[in-house]
Amino acid sequence: MRHDPLYQPITVGQFLDIEFPDGRKYELVDGVIRMMTGGTPAHSRVATNILVYLANKLRGTGCRAYNSDMAVAVTESNLRYPDVSVFCGDPASFEREEQRFYTDPVVIVEVLSTSTVKIDEGEKLAEYRRLPTVDTIVLVDPHNELSRVFQRLGPTSWRDDLFAQPHDVDLPALKLSLPFAEIFARD
Repeated sequence: MRHDPLYQPITVGQFLDIEFPDGRKYELVDGVIRMMTGGTPAHSRVATNILVYLANKLRGTGCRAYNSDMAVAVTESNLRYPDVSVFCGDPASFEREEQRFYTDPVVIVEVLSTSTVKIDEGEKLAEYRRLPTVDTIVLVDPHNELSRVFQRLGPTSWRDDLFAQPHDVDLPALKLSLPFAEIFARD
């Protein structure tokens, strides 16, 4: 559709004005509406584990963890819904809670699935890295119980760590770590 000369890309504001009747979830990519795929039980388990752990640890810190219902506007024509995102600076204030998207995440977590791994490790990762507020991006593979962590070192430099063995994930901007056992807990 994006290559059709008659199609006019839309903005984040226009996208948010659309009421999708089918209950499905969509993202905006380069001004084009893209349907998101559903998750698996493993994907949901890991995303929930991370969200619950961070929500409990961040209470009272001025930072808050959100699930995939909270959008991140990465450009004027791209709106993403990370599996888990953390925002700081009183995200629970009345004004902030009225917003339908944020532009200033500190930590972003994407739980990988077979159908989305190329997008998550490609275009989404590149978009997230361009956001100046992002300190850490975590890609989690729920099936192989692996994590890959991108840590900002400077304005345009990043460290890329792939942990092939059980390993806690440090989140320096939040002054905490995500324990491996919490990420992949099955109970």
